Amino acid sequence: MKQSEFAALHCVSRKTVTKWKERGWLVFDGDEVNVDESNKLLKRYRREGTPTVTQAVTQEPQGNKRKTVTQAAAEVTLGAHESADEAAERILTGNVQLLDFDEARCFKENYLGLKAQLEYDRDSGLVVDVTEVAKAVGAEYAKVRTRLLSIPAEQAPRLHRCKTPAELQDMLQEIITEALEELTRDGAGNPK
Repeated sequence: MKQSEFAALHCVSRKTVTKWKERGWLVFDGDEVNVDESNKLLKRYRREGTPTVTQAVTQEPQGNKRKTVTQAAAEVTLGAHESADEAAERILTGNVQLLDFDEARCFKENYLGLKAQLEYDRDSGLVVDVTEVAKAVGAEYAKVRTRLLSIPAEQAPRLHRCKTPAELQDMLQEIITEALEELTRDGAGNPK
């Protein structure tokens, strides 16, 4: 099929088909457009219109106006002597797999569903933030450390009265057990 016929098939101008050709969205068999293969590429890269592609121009700065994400994403600026294919390759560096519109929509819906599930699990208490857990564990370890470090100062006079190593061992065992039970009671009284 000729380019003009392909343009009529898609209800676009011949200039648009020429742009598609420059971008590498058309497959040719000789001078004729391979309709099936070209339609596959168009389905992959185009959905009811093509993205805005502008040539690089020098503009005077317009103050500190920030563009929204959608405005910034809608523009692709071509560098000097750069084709649309080269710009696309530059933007898509890395092994990015391009999806057609329906696959991308399915991917997005799955993502949004998983995100909603995660929010529900977090709200219901099935999932907790790692930083909160780390803070709680750190606070508990600090209590244990403080309590264990206070034992020598508190118990030195009592331990000094011990006459045999067995007596000292028993008393240390009793003191450490009491401290750990105290810490356990404190932890059981403060469920979070």
